[in-house]
Amino acid sequence: MTEPARVTVGVIGPGRAGAGLALALTRAGHRVFLHGRRVRAVPAPLALTVAADGTPPPWIGQVAVLLLAVRDDAVQPLAQTLADAGSIAESHVILHLSGVLGQEALAPLLPTRAALGSMHPLQTIADAERAPERLVGAWAAVEGMPRAVEAAEAIARAVGLRPFRVAPKVKAVYHAGAVFASNYFVVVEAVAQRLLRHAGLTDEDAWEALRPLVRGTLENIERDGPAAALTGPVRRGDVDTIARHLAALTMDDAILYRELGRAALELAQKRGMDDGTAERVAAALATDRPPVLRPEE
Repeated sequence: MTEPARVTVGVIGPGRAGAGLALALTRAGHRVFLHGRRVRAVPAPLALTVAADGTPPPWIGQVAVLLLAVRDDAVQPLAQTLADAGSIAESHVILHLSGVLGQEALAPLLPTRAALGSMHPLQTIADAERAPERLVGAWAAVEGMPRAVEAAEAIARAVGLRPFRVAPKVKAVYHAGAVFASNYFVVVEAVAQRLLRHAGLTDEDAWEALRPLVRGTLENIERDGPAAALTGPVRRGDVDTIARHLAALTMDDAILYRELGRAALELAQKRGMDDGTAERVAAALATDRPPVLRPEE
């Protein structure tokens, strides 16, 4: 099998995603440059160039692919800076890593005739050092001009990602799904930890108590998928338990419980819950209860 061609890649943005992807590409045999606005530690063997005034990196003419690993709201201003500096050539491929934005965020670079697009790894990167391992087997959404898509797919495969194409008009929906799967999953676990603390456990003990439950739930989801893995009072049609939960919760927690309960009810109906039970569960979730006031902690 012919090995994929290795290209020189530049990364602007040495945060966790940028440095992590740069490290993964380096280990895959690519020559990689990394650039930021301030001095910071980066994983070996990466080296960081710095320009506090935001000027383009000195190596930009040496790279074939440039990755913009910056915040969503910084993508277009950075593209404008690069365009104003005249540092982008027609031969360049420019990819940003935003999950919600499409190639339109790179519009200031259109006159350069460079290939514009995006690549969003569908993986959480909390530590750049672990990124090469975390990226293997994860998926990556790519979109953009044909040459940019080809380059994004090649880079994704080089670090073990599974690229798939997504239309720019649905990127916001795609990214919202990713936020539910990762960020809001964390939020829900934090809420669960807090509720167990109100039941008398310390934060540490609450999380230790929840960990086996969370692990078991994840194993069920991995094996059977979300719909089949659903358990609990909504799935059982246990309206009395639902009513007790809502009566015990504060107003904000009850609102969250109801909204998630309605989503759970939709899954339960897809799994065959009869109409009568579904109506009773829906009624229980819609019942207004006075808020529970807890003493100051």
